[in-house]
Amino acid sequence: AVAADEAFEFLERLVAAPSTVGAEMAAQELVAAELIRLGFDVERLPVPETVVDDPAAGVPQLSYAGRSNILGRRRSGDGRSLLLNGHIDVVPADPSRWSGDPFRPVRSDGWLLGRGAGDMKGGLAMGTLALAGLDAVAPGWLTGELGFLTVIEEECTGNGTLAAARAGVLGDAVVLLEPTDLGVLLGGVGILWVEIDVPGRPAHAEAADRAVNPITPAVALLSALRAFEQRMNDEHRDGSGRDEAFAAVDHPYNVNVGSFHAGDWLSSVPSNATVGVRVGFPRSWSPDEAFERVRAVVEEASRTDAWLVGHPPALRRTGFRAQGHALPATHPLPQALAAAHAAAHGGQPRRFTMGSTTDARLYLNQFDTPAVAYGPRARNIHGADEAVELDSIVAGARTLARFLLDYFAPPEPTP
Repeated sequence: AVAADEAFEFLERLVAAPSTVGAEMAAQELVAAELIRLGFDVERLPVPETVVDDPAAGVPQLSYAGRSNILGRRRSGDGRSLLLNGHIDVVPADPSRWSGDPFRPVRSDGWLLGRGAGDMKGGLAMGTLALAGLDAVAPGWLTGELGFLTVIEEECTGNGTLAAARAGVLGDAVVLLEPTDLGVLLGGVGILWVEIDVPGRPAHAEAADRAVNPITPAVALLSALRAFEQRMNDEHRDGSGRDEAFAAVDHPYNVNVGSFHAGDWLSSVPSNATVGVRVGFPRSWSPDEAFERVRAVVEEASRTDAWLVGHPPALRRTGFRAQGHALPATHPLPQALAAAHAAAHGGQPRRFTMGSTTDARLYLNQFDTPAVAYGPRARNIHGADEAVELDSIVAGARTLARFLLDYFAPPEPTP
């Protein structure tokens, strides 16, 4: 009970440290202090600006100066290695939509509310709780090397994890502490971020009938992107583009309009409209292929608009350039996690894929390292009043502790 209270208090401190992109380091220092308390040697790992040159990188949002990953290492013996991975960055929060301050943690009916509580600071608390419990009841359990890595920019590029892995921060296997409702997350679709700039012909509103408002053709382009989304999912369902790893997901590919900006004055016709789109795409496509397919959709739709024929929209990549990934459910890593969950809770966990992504893709695709996600139960992720269920942090820690104990158990002696 004392260890759980300490984990919850650690989580509250993390939530109270806003860690949106570019403002991660206050929360990272809290992680560093907690890992030191748990006996880890801690390093601050810079993310080089040159990470953008890596083919697997996303498009950076900001300079990496003054922003770093945190790595804790513990080693005892010469057994195998494992890396626990979590991201410290959170998405922005609109306070007007929340019941209170998004960065003031509040406990209510067994849940802890706050931006990042679910995605994914609750998973970090789960990880530290599992380690504290193991140290208390099974001294000497570690027979190899355990890494605990918290990264930046998981929510937009994956470049934090990519930079750490390129620097040699790996393991024989990786467990990401993402919120999975105590299930084993095996994979995700490809994700591409694209901005589409649609030009207009600006003017005073008095001359709006003789100008070109770019919002109108931009909306037409959105209809074409919705049709593109429908085609991808129809092909998935009818078998022509089916990915068996996502067979249980009816609609894995979403084209989401995440931002739309146009104009700066109500009595002015805007000079341009910029649409920000997140495209989920099949695992068989590369990010470059996905971008070219989106470009083709926009170009085809533009040919039906007299203005856009002569003033074509411009497309640019802005964040994620993530290829899809999936680890077979029969692989020893998810099997071992499922066995630990069953031993702790008496039943098998759900093993599943989703129409989203995690940094597991980088370990699988770029480093041939098995990686899965397992973590607590969360609600309203990326939405208002995001929260994590506190009991699920304890339940997940029980699973993780059993998994670690088995993973690092000395091999049986040869007869």
